[in-house]
Amino acid sequence: MLKVIVLGPGCHNCLLLERMCYDVAAENNLDMQLEKVTDWRKFADYGIMFTPGLIINGKVVLSGKLPTKNTLTHWMLEAARQLKNSNV
Repeated sequence: MLKVIVLGPGCHNCLLLERMCYDVAAENNLDMQLEKVTDWRKFADYGIMFTPGLIINGKVVLSGKLPTKNTLTHWMLEAARQLKNSNV
């Protein structure tokens, strides 16, 4: 299962990133657990200084901007592939 964390205070871009993650997971039949972190005091714990931030399976992949849908799809599919290979 992909573990995705979206960090942001609830601004438009943060909400859009969350929606994009759900859309990509649904379109690609990915099993995903998404957590939202909105407490700005916790952002630095993840190494995020600018929002939105995105962490997939413990790896920071984005900070301070929105990815394209194609880029997000690539990240999520690659993370799912790595999970599958590590469980073989």
